[in-house]
Amino acid sequence: MVILGAQMSNTNKNQFTHLKIHTQYSICEGAVKIIDLKDFCKKNKIHAIGLSDTKNLCGALEFAENISKVGTQPIIGSQINFKFKDQIGILPIIANNFEGYKSIIKLSSKSYLENKTTDEPHCLLQELLKIKSGITVLTGSFGGLIGNLFSKNLLTEIDEVLKLIKNVFGDKFYLEVQRHNDVGEKLFEEFLLKKSNDLTIPLIATHEVFYLDKDMHEAHDALICIGEKTYVSEKKRKKYSDEHYLKSSEQIIEIFSDLPEALENNFNFPFKCNYKPKPSLPILPNIRVSKDIDVDQELINLATKGLKEKFNKYVFKPNSDQENKNNLENYNKRLQHEFNIIKKMRYSGYFLIVSDYIKWAKNNDIPVGPGRGSGAGSLIAWCLRITNIDPIKFNLIFERFLNPDRISMPDFDIDFCEEKRDLVFSYLKKKYGNGVAHIITFGKLKARMVVRDVGRVLGFPYGFVDSISKMIPFDPSRPMGLQATINSEPRIQKMISKDSRVKKLMDLSLKLEGLNRNVATHAAGVVIAEKNLSETVPLYKDFSSDLLLPATQFDMYSAENAGLIKFDLLGLKTLTVINKTQTLLKERNIEIDINNINFEDKKVFELLSSGYTVGLFQLESSGMREALMQMKPNRLEDIIALVALYRPGPMSNISIYNDCKHKKKEPDYLHPKLKEILEPTYGVIIYQEQVMQIAQILSGFTAGEADILRRAMGKKKRTELEKQKQNFLEGAIKNGIQRDVAAYIFQKIEPFAEYGFNKSHAAAYAVIAYQTAFLKTHHPKEFFAASMSTELGNQHKLSEFYEELKRLNIEIQRPCINSCFAEFKSTDQKFYYALGAIKSVGFEAINQIVKERETNGPFKSLDNFINRVDPKNINKLQLEGLVKAGAFDSLENNRKAFHDKIPNIILASKSVFENKINNQVNLFDDSNQTKKSLVQTSVNDWPFEERLAKEFESIGFFISDHPINEYKEIFDIYKIQNFNSFISSTSNETILAATIMKIQEKKTQKGNPFAIIKFSDLGGVFELFVFSEILDQNRDILNEGKSLLITVIKDIGNQANRFKRISVRKLLNLGEISKQSIPKITLEIEKLEKTGLKVFDRIKVSNNCPVNSPFFGSLPIFPPSGSGVSRLYPIKFKAFELTYVECPPRCVILTG
Repeated sequence: MVILGAQMSNTNKNQFTHLKIHTQYSICEGAVKIIDLKDFCKKNKIHAIGLSDTKNLCGALEFAENISKVGTQPIIGSQINFKFKDQIGILPIIANNFEGYKSIIKLSSKSYLENKTTDEPHCLLQELLKIKSGITVLTGSFGGLIGNLFSKNLLTEIDEVLKLIKNVFGDKFYLEVQRHNDVGEKLFEEFLLKKSNDLTIPLIATHEVFYLDKDMHEAHDALICIGEKTYVSEKKRKKYSDEHYLKSSEQIIEIFSDLPEALENNFNFPFKCNYKPKPSLPILPNIRVSKDIDVDQELINLATKGLKEKFNKYVFKPNSDQENKNNLENYNKRLQHEFNIIKKMRYSGYFLIVSDYIKWAKNNDIPVGPGRGSGAGSLIAWCLRITNIDPIKFNLIFERFLNPDRISMPDFDIDFCEEKRDLVFSYLKKKYGNGVAHIITFGKLKARMVVRDVGRVLGFPYGFVDSISKMIPFDPSRPMGLQATINSEPRIQKMISKDSRVKKLMDLSLKLEGLNRNVATHAAGVVIAEKNLSETVPLYKDFSSDLLLPATQFDMYSAENAGLIKFDLLGLKTLTVINKTQTLLKERNIEIDINNINFEDKKVFELLSSGYTVGLFQLESSGMREALMQMKPNRLEDIIALVALYRPGPMSNISIYNDCKHKKKEPDYLHPKLKEILEPTYGVIIYQEQVMQIAQILSGFTAGEADILRRAMGKKKRTELEKQKQNFLEGAIKNGIQRDVAAYIFQKIEPFAEYGFNKSHAAAYAVIAYQTAFLKTHHPKEFFAASMSTELGNQHKLSEFYEELKRLNIEIQRPCINSCFAEFKSTDQKFYYALGAIKSVGFEAINQIVKERETNGPFKSLDNFINRVDPKNINKLQLEGLVKAGAFDSLENNRKAFHDKIPNIILASKSVFENKINNQVNLFDDSNQTKKSLVQTSVNDWPFEERLAKEFESIGFFISDHPINEYKEIFDIYKIQNFNSFISSTSNETILAATIMKIQEKKTQKGNPFAIIKFSDLGGVFELFVFSEILDQNRDILNEGKSLLITVIKDIGNQANRFKRISVRKLLNLGEISKQSIPKITLEIEKLEKTGLKVFDRIKVSNNCPVNSPFFGSLPIFPPSGSGVSRLYPIKFKAFELTYVECPPRCVILTG
């Protein structure tokens, strides 16, 4: 046997080094979270530990940073697939130094980037052999390349591979010996021991670690099944023993006590490694345009030129020479100020890169947003066309974006039209070659997902698991962990206590929750480097996706730590809507420059003030509509303020803003010096920029110092905040403000700073919101055609748009194969519903059918349709969707008859197509009079309710009729109102009849369940909140498409939002009620007259169910106690006439 590196310190002498840690970045294989491993190392005083994730280096930098923080030496390696002849398998490689780490990066990247086949990502073995130094190669486990060859008895090939690797790497090549009690492992070990002697290759003891604790084995087994898409109960699947936990050094030493040389080589291994990846300063590509002009000079040249153009177009005022001179001086001064900061921080290149691809996009008719985030506060960004927001006009502060006192990378988030954003990526690829990439992301096993996945691999029925997972709230803005869900959900607790399956499901799910499940790509983020990225960071490529660029194997955090500069190219659907609207208007010879519209249009503000904001960017939620109606905006500044205020926390200030705006209340400016800052927002501190300006005006802070103060307030770091408070007070005192006054002002502004909004971002998004309002005001048909065409697959959204079209009295053509198009379109007369928006109808396929109709005329009959349409453009699901939606009503009105014959229709279409190819007679040609119709008209059509239910399935809402209409005969009985009538009435309680469109269940902060349910009645669509008690009582009837009777009451105490102050008191299934007979009617006598003639002044009926149809029968009457009347009088009902059948001595008349 061979022993290497006998020199070692006594301290490390007997500590086994785990070189084969599989973190959660070994997707669906490793279950070790790096943060937990860090704590383990600290607690157990681990001297060295090695990363060996399978097929990637995703965790390398994160691993190195965290492990080294607790005094443990990180050893970086990876398991990469290599191909030898026709065999592919894993070989672990470990970095001994920086050159070795770079080599592993190149191999890991190459395994993805140069492997365009359907094989596993891999490199050729020759690629490994090209590396002469810097790495150690191991043979891997029984599941690796050598193990695979051994299991296939390819012993000659094994000898060949071992000799090739030994010849290149010498004593940096080890045969791994592992003892996990896995199948085949013992036999493989005996083989390796022999080869070690035969070929003089040293042994090393290793242990494959997939999880930290032994009790994780069963959960890990389920994780393997999730990754392999198999079931725990399957016999022939990948299985590991229960020995793959992180064992102590003493345990491993005992296991390998008979192989001291293998242990000795392990003990010595950390001394062979002297490198760990470290964070790097940002690295920008060199974009110098010429040898004579550096990036700083290029930036100031372009910015100065841009300022001249912008000033003349947007700032210059005719006949105002002195004002223009002063303004120009201010703009130039601001420009130079920003440039000095950018130059000092060495970010000129960053601005030029962003400006370059934005200019390219704008020059190539790709819509770009006006700005986003704090970057809109830069004048240079405006001059370079990066943003469309003049920061001086909107009083925006540059230091909020880039602060020399707070070193951080600038971050321009740029919105692009969703449909054309890929063209920008293509441009970047062309310009920067291999120096540009996306950023990897990881899908997590979150609460809902882990329950679904574990339930599936355990073999539990889908419906059973689905019902449990739906009890877990889905709220991305406030995600709730699985344990928190269990603690707050009595239904799950009950199931756990009574059903062992649920207990097992939850136990395993809790152990796996939070692990990485799959790899994805951050489609918006890209990194740009000067040289080949694969020399700096490992890269990943999924050839099953259509992404043009590869992705870094490092996530966003690690990529930035590695020195890569992130550029966010975000897709904003609203820009696509605006662009589509402009295109539709061009078809009517109407040209609109959306960036140069009138931003003081009274009609636009009237629309906003009305609250009818469906389809408007940022402004269409029910709460926002209510806020707009209260605010009555009449300037863009109001929209900016509302975008900033409409969030938890500052939302309570909307009423103060409105009251001061409408002069119901006097603004509080806190101090006379602050009036200029707070006057535009009526004394309300809304923006972070205002907090910064207050510090500058009162305490003499620089813009940079004010930004530090803002951050301290926002982060709530008490130590830093106290320091900043003292600076604020001292500065204010120097400016002649008394200490107690300054302290009072600081106390007032501190809460605002915690939730103050970035005005730069609010201003940019308010501009887009106004642009959508402008288009809706002046061109509603084109605007909604564009809006709905971008939401073809979102039927819930389409239902809102549909209701708004009805409110605007725009005539809508229902889905029709002979009238409608693949997308939504409008003419002066009609608005055509998109056939591509019908569920299961593929856009491209239906587009081809529409082209056939436009080319050769409308379809005359079903047979004519079959004869003309290519069978590849129709399938069963597509035709079913079209039939259910009524798209074929013009050819065949009996939807059920058509639906039942769809298989025959598809066969007939294929037959016609084949006959055309073979030039045979077409039995379905219109000229063939002997043909038999495929649709049996003798079949009865679906009844009304079923017909509408099918329509709801395919469209997502009701378009030809409404299911509530079937119950109109009981509307008078229950005195049913529609929601809009109730809202505008003085009535505080009513009964609604409505159909459920969408249910969204959430949890309150206390963990109580509630649902936001979207309903549709004959007056439109509305939302109601249903809280826990009512929700739990009625879950069995709360299904989409179900019609209900809803008893609601107005909460008079809550005036803040009329859309949310309606309480649901009772829910009843409308279909069941309409079929029920009235079991009991109680008649209460309210007055008995002394004359003996007894008359009912009023009849009260229990359950609000008066009789409105002839009914015959008898019921006893129970007079009020103490009335002196004790007899029971049988009565007879006929319509509303009530008279006694058997009268007592004196006749009693009942009047109702």
